[in-house]
Amino acid sequence: MVQVRTFSLPPADRGEVLRYAGCRRPGQAERQLLDGCLEELGDRLTGRVCWETFPVFAAEGGLDLGFAVTGSRGLGRRLCGCRRCVLFAATVGVEMDRLIARYGGISPAKSLFFQAIGAERIEALCDAFCIWMAEELGREGRGVTERFSPGYGDLPLALQTDIFRALDCPRKIGLTLNGSLLMSPSKSVTALFGVTDGPGRTGAGAGCAACEKQDCAYRK
Repeated sequence: MVQVRTFSLPPADRGEVLRYAGCRRPGQAERQLLDGCLEELGDRLTGRVCWETFPVFAAEGGLDLGFAVTGSRGLGRRLCGCRRCVLFAATVGVEMDRLIARYGGISPAKSLFFQAIGAERIEALCDAFCIWMAEELGREGRGVTERFSPGYGDLPLALQTDIFRALDCPRKIGLTLNGSLLMSPSKSVTALFGVTDGPGRTGAGAGCAACEKQDCAYRK
C-alpha cells in the first residue's frame, strides 16, 4: 500500500546552494543575492513523499524489484544482500517552478539561484525522508542503503514509467511525468534504497564517489 507523508524542511544549506549555482568562490554579491532569494522564498515550500516497500529477487540478467525488472549493475551492487527495497517519490511542490519562471526573463541570476535553491531543497527532503525511514526500520533491527535514482549510473531513466505506475504519483502527491520522462513539479526526485537485515550501509562509497558519471557539473 502506497503511503504518503509531509515533511518539514531543515534550513537551507547555503554552501550547497552556492555549489549548485556554480559559485566556486562566491563573493559578497553572490551571498547577498542568495540571502535575498531565501528571504523571498520564506516558508512557501512543502515537502511531500509517497512510498511503498517491495520484495527484491534475483532475476535472469538482473533484479526483480516487484514493480519492474532491471539489469542495472550499479543498483545490483547497492541492493546486494537486501530482500526488500523502499521505492519513493518526493517533491517540494510547484512554488519553486513559479519563482524560476517568474525571474527567467527579468533576472537570469535570480532564476539561477532559485534553480540552485530548489536542487538543494529537494535533496534535503530526500535526506529527511531517508533518515526518518532509517530510524523507523532501526526499531526493527533493520537498516537502509544509500538511495539510487533512475538516470544515476546505469539505471535507465525509462524506469520512471514503472515507478509512477507503482506509486500512483499524480494522485498521491501531485507529481506527473511527461512523454520525455520529465517530472512536474521539476524539483522532485524518485529513488529507491535497500532494506538490510542488520545495520545499514550508508556513507562510504556513496554519492558522487559511487557515481560513474565523471563529467557532472554538480560533482563534489
